Amino acid sequence: MGDPSLIRTPDSELFRDVFRASPFGIAVENLEGQPLFVNPALCSMLGFSEEEFLRKHCVDFSPPEDAKKDWELFEQLQSGSIDHYQLDKRYFRRDGSLVWGRLSISLLNSRPTPLIVAIIEDITNKRTAEEALRASEERLRLAQQAARIGTFERNVQTGAVTWSSDLEAMYGLPPGGFEGTSTAFFHNLIHPDDRGRIMELVDCALKTAQPTTGEWRVLWPDGSIHWIAGRWQVFMNESGEPSRVVGANMEVTGRKRTEEALLEVNRNLEAQAALLQSREDLLKIFVKNVPAGVAMLDRDLRFLQVSDRWCADYSLDSSLVLGRLHYEVFPDVPQRWKEMHRRALEGEILRADEDRWDRKCGTTTWVRWELRPWRTPNGIVGGILIFVEDITHRKQMEESILGMSRKLIESQEHERARIGRELHDDINQRLAMLAVDLEQLRDNPSQVQSRVQELLKQTADLSDGVQALSHELHSSKLEYLGLVGGMKSWCTDFGQRQRMEIDFKHEVSSAVPHEVGLCLFRVLQEALHNATKHSGVRHFEVRLRGTQRQIDLTISDLGVGFDKDTAMQSPGLGLTSMQERLKIVKGTLSIESQPKRGTTIRACVPLTMESDPVSAVG
Repeated sequence: MGDPSLIRTPDSELFRDVFRASPFGIAVENLEGQPLFVNPALCSMLGFSEEEFLRKHCVDFSPPEDAKKDWELFEQLQSGSIDHYQLDKRYFRRDGSLVWGRLSISLLNSRPTPLIVAIIEDITNKRTAEEALRASEERLRLAQQAARIGTFERNVQTGAVTWSSDLEAMYGLPPGGFEGTSTAFFHNLIHPDDRGRIMELVDCALKTAQPTTGEWRVLWPDGSIHWIAGRWQVFMNESGEPSRVVGANMEVTGRKRTEEALLEVNRNLEAQAALLQSREDLLKIFVKNVPAGVAMLDRDLRFLQVSDRWCADYSLDSSLVLGRLHYEVFPDVPQRWKEMHRRALEGEILRADEDRWDRKCGTTTWVRWELRPWRTPNGIVGGILIFVEDITHRKQMEESILGMSRKLIESQEHERARIGRELHDDINQRLAMLAVDLEQLRDNPSQVQSRVQELLKQTADLSDGVQALSHELHSSKLEYLGLVGGMKSWCTDFGQRQRMEIDFKHEVSSAVPHEVGLCLFRVLQEALHNATKHSGVRHFEVRLRGTQRQIDLTISDLGVGFDKDTAMQSPGLGLTSMQERLKIVKGTLSIESQPKRGTTIRACVPLTMESDPVSAVG
């Protein structure tokens, strides 16, 4: 394996064992790029024997364009302008095929004769998967953002489960590929080894209604395994029984693989004394290049190395951090974290799935972190490794989802209370009066002829009241008359009941899908209810215009108006409800309003040529 005098450590046998046992391909080269040592993993990766490797130059193993990029960086290493670099490049196998490798080059210049250490990780499968996914990049754009959050809702009574399209992509399913049941989720998607544990977490949440978190593996249809982190909240009905479960999932496969790699490196470090250089230096190389937020500190909590991702997360340059104390760089670290640092230095492995950090600058950061000690070759704790992941965006999304769910539940309760008041204060009292009049007629039969018209009118008024209340909940006119006829009829009835004038006009040239028509009908109801309460006027204009491409609904008045930003922040659900309804049909809501200058609300929904004419309303 070359001249053993080049190895610094006296225990050359141990070096050979460590060098040959490494799962990564490793080569030691001189400053001219000539291999001096190669390990079995590299020979296996490219199919060349050790003797064949040593007869070649480093540029001989790659296509010209890849070799050129590598050699340009290698020349910078030779000149001393850099001491390490990393790039992804292709390599020739002995049979002529190509594989992808992640090359990490480091300069060992502490020796009398400087050497180059090349560590190569086979990333062929990853690159192949990336190329296969590139065609669907736009469809997965939102799901591939840093947060990668998908949401779900489960109706406990019916068992129906609704997923966002992002969540389906996260589980390797095409749009609409989820069957919509808990059985399909637990038995078709979750890894069998995790299934029982997650079912216990769900059962416990249904009993306690406490916010619950968990992590599990999922099996994609292609057989690959991915990791998911989930958080959910159970909502109870008025009887104290669970009615709905709302939550969010986030893919954490990259973090889990990084943790596994970190654990593997730590195991190797505990079992291996050195690999061309000290354990500490090897760990520094790993920390620098790992694609996650990792920091390496000594026993005094002085920064020895930080990853590029860590620097990006904290907007710091490594040159301003290395060598400094942790509490100098972050003087506002919470006291409880300082206690965790102390315990890690005593040998404990500590972790928090989520933790809150209230910064002195006034911002709040949510993080997931793990502390684990690293040890010197003689087994002494040399310092700690800090793995940290910023989950602030995920927490904000979860809080937004839970807040929306609470608003929806409150809105349902308000609507039930309103219907109850209508039935009790109006319909029930009028029925009681009708019963009294009928009782009087029974005792005075002679008055039947004179009172019958009055009783018929009372009965007709009661029927109109019940019908109006029914239309608020479900308008049959929308189904039988279509969107235009249903809106026009409802505006007429509502205007008469509220003693106001509604000017309804329309220009609709084609049929409208049923779900779009129902959405616009509910927006019209919500907008006019709000306008009746707050505008201060009795005249309103409603305009419905449609083409083959889109349909617009405009409700306007010349009333007192309002401040839009303040209204959107109010605890009520009016404007928010309209926005959420329109999102379902990919529509938008725009509001123009100023105090004392009136209000105009416009809902715009795009129409597609694929809309089913059988289910359309027009």
